[in-house]
Amino acid sequence: MRTLIFTASLLISLSPLCMAGQIYKWVDAQGVTHFDAQPPQGREATVMVTPSPPIGKPGVLPHGNVIGDQKAIDHKVKKQVAEQQAQLKVFCEQARTNLAQLQNNPRLREEVDGETRRLTDQQRQERITEAQKQIAKNCQ
Repeated sequence: MRTLIFTASLLISLSPLCMAGQIYKWVDAQGVTHFDAQPPQGREATVMVTPSPPIGKPGVLPHGNVIGDQKAIDHKVKKQVAEQQAQLKVFCEQARTNLAQLQNNPRLREEVDGETRRLTDQQRQERITEAQKQIAKNCQ
């Protein structure tokens, strides 16, 4: 059984080498171009040169980009996401603090055009509702 598996594995691994033969190209009387592994009888055919796969350093893509470039891009994106999450965390903390102030303090004042005015109950309820919406939308 081991001999059979070994022989099959060897044949499968060598099969691509057998398929890498020459390819012939020729044009028939109607002007149609043909490609085949065997040259035509009585006609002139051109042997096609197939390019070999690029051989390079491990980790280097054929078009010259290094996989390390992708790692740098990934690092940059992760850094941006972390910064956005930190900003969102600060926003959520501030929104929750403001909501607590609005709910617990009925005599809130705001400064508008250099003047200090007290919020009406209706204004306070509107701001509570808006703060709750923002927290529900942006903060989990």
